[in-house]
Amino acid sequence: MASAQPQTVSLHSHAMDNLRYIRETMERAGSFTAVPGWGGFAMGVSALCATAIAARQSTAEAWLWTWLAEGAFAIALGAWAMKHKADRAQVPLLSAPTRKFVLSFAPPLLVGALLTLVLYRAGLPNAIPGTWLLLYGTGVVTGGAFSVRVVPVMGLCFMLLGAIALFCPASWSTAFLAAGFGGLHLVFGAIIARRYGG
Repeated sequence: MASAQPQTVSLHSHAMDNLRYIRETMERAGSFTAVPGWGGFAMGVSALCATAIAARQSTAEAWLWTWLAEGAFAIALGAWAMKHKADRAQVPLLSAPTRKFVLSFAPPLLVGALLTLVLYRAGLPNAIPGTWLLLYGTGVVTGGAFSVRVVPVMGLCFMLLGAIALFCPASWSTAFLAAGFGGLHLVFGAIIARRYGG
């Protein structure tokens, strides 16, 4: 009887180690499920509001500041919506798939911020909308590799729109940003919300 107790503790400890390994393996292999559908939809609405404000600006600088403010607001809105969805699903926000998503999504956004400054200082503000759409789409595609299938598809749509925007007249810039950050977020946000729970 005395020898059975150490074996039980050892077996229990071994089983717990196995369960921990299985859980961590599933977490690493799992999709990022906290992509916020309704948050994306709300980002689309805010982009359409920014479109209305940007269209009324009389200078390129004021137009740019309008969109930069919208970008900061949209990032904050998306982060809040992601946390809210993760909390509702009782999934830790800083899980392995979340970290992979963020680490894949953030670099293209940082590059976009740097290129915005470079393009503006070089007197090439017309290239900024296409660059934003391309790099945002790149971030969504790379981050979406750890998410549900519709997320990278959304990223590809942003990239396509950005590529077209680079070769179109500057007067279409606001329309392209509205179609991308407004329209694509509305459409794909609604799809994600309906199919993947908010």
